[in-house]
Amino acid sequence: MIRKTLIALPFLALAACDDVPYVPGVPMQTMAEKVAAYDLAVASIGCRMIGESDYLAVEFQADLTREESVAITEAKLSSGNAERLEDGGVLVTNGACAA
Repeated sequence: MIRKTLIALPFLALAACDDVPYVPGVPMQTMAEKVAAYDLAVASIGCRMIGESDYLAVEFQADLTREESVAITEAKLSSGNAERLEDGGVLVTNGACAA
C-alpha cells in the first residue's frame, strides 16, 4: 500500500500544477519560475497575444523559447486560465491579468 502511494505522489504533484506544462529537459521547478515570468510579460503587453510581435515580446521578456511559450499558452488554455480570441489570438485571464 505504501509503495503504491509513493509511486503516485509525483503524479499528484504534477496534477496540482495546472499552468506548469512539461517541457522535455526543463525541471518542473524551473518551469514554475518561467510561468511566473510569462505571466508578468503577458501583463506588460496588455494580457492579449495576437500577432508574432506579441509572442516575441513575451518570449524576450520572460527568457522563453518558442517551445516553452507555446507549452505555457496551451496549458493556460486547457486549464481555463486563458481563452482564444476571435481574431486568433489568446487572452490570459489569470494572475496579473485577472479581471
